[in-house]
Amino acid sequence: MFKARFAAVLVVLSASVCTCWSQPSQLPEPVFQVAGMPVEVAEIMTSQLESWNASDLVGFMKGYWEHDSLMFVGSTGLTRGHRATLNRYIKSYPNAQAMGKLTFVNQEWIPLGMDAGWLLGSWHLEKEGLEDAQGMYTLLWRKLEGAWVIVADHSS
Repeated sequence: MFKARFAAVLVVLSASVCTCWSQPSQLPEPVFQVAGMPVEVAEIMTSQLESWNASDLVGFMKGYWEHDSLMFVGSTGLTRGHRATLNRYIKSYPNAQAMGKLTFVNQEWIPLGMDAGWLLGSWHLEKEGLEDAQGMYTLLWRKLEGAWVIVADHSS
């Protein structure tokens, strides 16, 4: 009796382990809206995510300030300007495989007045056939000429 129950438990456990290992990795669910954050910022980030996952870096960059004073800080240092930041992305992510599938998880909006705020969050890239990548970001958002844009991005 004990051996039969033990064997049944082993079969169930083995099936559970095999099922877990055979399933593809689970990306975190995107979280765009956080307390106090303008709805427009969440909408822009949703659009950025869709553009990235369609391998459209030009569309992804529409969330950034189109100005020479845009600042991007990443693992390779400081990049200034919209065009230079786009070129940096193109060099780092030359094709859909390198870009992978992106998810954002916004964690906290820190208002800096009515027209500015810091956004803290995390990102995850699931890359087929390559090692996944993930990190954190701090985005400085400003409302300029009636539109919310990222004016500084520190991603690690």
